[in-house]
Amino acid sequence: MPYIVAQVIGATLGAYTLSVIATGAPGFDLVASGFATNGFGEHSPGQYTMVAALVCEVVMTFFFLFVILGATDHRAPSGFAPIAIGLCLTLIHLISIPVTNTSVNPARSTGPALFVGGAAIGQLWLFWVAPIIGAVMAGVVYPLLSREK
Repeated sequence: MPYIVAQVIGATLGAYTLSVIATGAPGFDLVASGFATNGFGEHSPGQYTMVAALVCEVVMTFFFLFVILGATDHRAPSGFAPIAIGLCLTLIHLISIPVTNTSVNPARSTGPALFVGGAAIGQLWLFWVAPIIGAVMAGVVYPLLSREK
């Protein structure tokens, strides 16, 4: 629980810092811009449905955690985890920014949503539920598939 609270506080402070910078531009509106909040339907960059957003976030989080577990496994080559994890996260962003603006981390979704309010807060539940489901799935599937024979 302390780790989750620390992540949400950190994400909120990060979003606050970005909001101070962004609102320094004449005419910038946090709400109108969306401020990189996550969303589905009319709040999705590509207007993707709630089901599409849910599936996307579950699958992306599952694969992200699966790669993290594999790259940090004691059997993986030492020192390469950051490369695998970084490339995986890059690919996840390339795939899911058009769908949801990419969450795969509830804290990342919460910080900006607190500043935008409205629909960003109303849709925030999906960006908590989907990553938790994806992470739990990876936590169950990875050990099953990676058993030493």
